[in-house]
Order: sequence, then C-alpha cells, then structure tokens
Amino acid sequence: MGIGDVTPALSDDIRHLNRAISIALNRQLNARTVDTLIYLQEVAVTWLKDRGYRYLSIPPDSDRRNNSFVSKLYGLFCHKTAATCAGLGWIGKNGLVINERYGSKLSWATVLTDAPFEPDEPIQESRCGDCDLCVRYCPSGALVGSNWTVKEPFKPIVRYDSCRSLKRDLKDFREKPNCGLCVNICPYSRMDNADREEGETFQCCTMAL
Repeated sequence: MGIGDVTPALSDDIRHLNRAISIALNRQLNARTVDTLIYLQEVAVTWLKDRGYRYLSIPPDSDRRNNSFVSKLYGLFCHKTAATCAGLGWIGKNGLVINERYGSKLSWATVLTDAPFEPDEPIQESRCGDCDLCVRYCPSGALVGSNWTVKEPFKPIVRYDSCRSLKRDLKDFREKPNCGLCVNICPYSRMDNADREEGETFQCCTMAL
C-alpha cells in the first residue's frame, strides 16, 4: 500500500480528492481477489469516514463487474496512476504496473480522498531499460516497445485492439482478462518470492490502515 499525490491526473469533478490510497495484492486475479480488494477499500473508507474525510473508491476490476453501478466509476481514474504516484511501480513495456518485488502480478484497488496524507515518493519513468522480452514474445504483437514516462503520458505502449483480437480469436483466452504471457515472462514477475508467506500483503494493508 502507498499514498500518492494525484493532483495533475484529476478531472475538475474530483480535484479535491488529491490523495490516492493505492492498494495491491500479490494474488491471481479472480473473484476472491476482487472481493478481498473491495474489503480492503472498505477498511480504508471506514477509517476515513470516522475522521470526517471525503473519499471515492475506484473499483478494482470493472471488467468482472460490468453490470454494477460502481463499475462506472472506473473511468474516472486509473489504478496505474495511483500506483506510480505512490511509488509502488512503473508502467512497463507490457502496459502494466511493474513492482520491483512482484513484477506485474499484483492486482490493484484505489481510494481517493481529501485526507492530508504525506505522499510517498512517486516513480516517474520506466525502469525496464533495454529489456524487451514481453515485446518480442507477445503472441498478438500488441506491444510497441516504448519506455513509459510521466512527461509523455499519452505515448502509445500497447495496441489494445491487437490484444483484444487474440482473446477473441483463441477460445482458451475468452474467459480470462488476458493471455498472461507478458506478465509471466517479465524478469521482475519471475523473481523468487517463495520465502513470503501467503497473505502477508493482505496483512500489511490492514495493519497500515
């Protein structure tokens, strides 16, 4: 979990909520993970509400909750922005947040608030360097190979139409958010974290709040 100053990324409607609580779980993206992220958001919201602060929870995964009202909030703010502003990672050449310890394997949730938290040090440019494994092995050729930087926020990184077409054409991928190769091939995602006990990330988030 981290705190980011997200002032430059906010629309006028929510500009007063300029602190983002970025929450991540080192777990496979599935319904149980989504439910746990929502629970952690509720823990944060309860803490903020009890102290009189305003807040807005951005749902962790709108694709799996398309029919709910809360999924419409997803378009207001991007979890990637919260994560980079909170210093929890950078946008990799695979278009996903890469954390130095967990790679792209984290699932994200965000709570925006007007609480005057001291923000963490943001990450403002890619640390992928010359590595292009995800670009070379992407089965849909969707990855451009660009290094992300906050100075060029609209620089293309992923051709999402190509990524979606692979999912549409290959039956095995239709029930999955993506093929996952760009996550698994990333050297940061393959780092050995076997010494971490399952549930440690969850425990850290709840204790911090």
